[in-house]
Amino acid sequence: MTEPTLYGLPNCDTCKKARNWLARFDVAHDFIDYRANPVPAATLKAWAAQLGGWEKLVNKSSTTWRNLLPQRKNPGSDPEWTLLLKEYPALIRRPVVVQADGAVSVGFSDNGFKKLFGR
Repeated sequence: MTEPTLYGLPNCDTCKKARNWLARFDVAHDFIDYRANPVPAATLKAWAAQLGGWEKLVNKSSTTWRNLLPQRKNPGSDPEWTLLLKEYPALIRRPVVVQADGAVSVGFSDNGFKKLFGR
């Protein structure tokens, strides 16, 4: 992998903004729809570890999160988190950007992407 990979959902407005930004600045990238191509549990765990915990990877302000049963909102272990994200991929913050060196970041902002991609 020599170019960054964006993981997200094709109809997500934030993912669309990120992809448009990358196109505008001529940043070649791959896009993976993680609903159509689920991310392996080990990869999700590695992302969470690199980001500083599951709370950094999971979008707790989403409608999907708010609609979860209360008992599902407190996963106590990595396997419980990965099962939850496998069942509800929309809970993953979007987009997840994986750089060629394996560095992971989440979300999109103009300034954040300028720093991330040196533009």
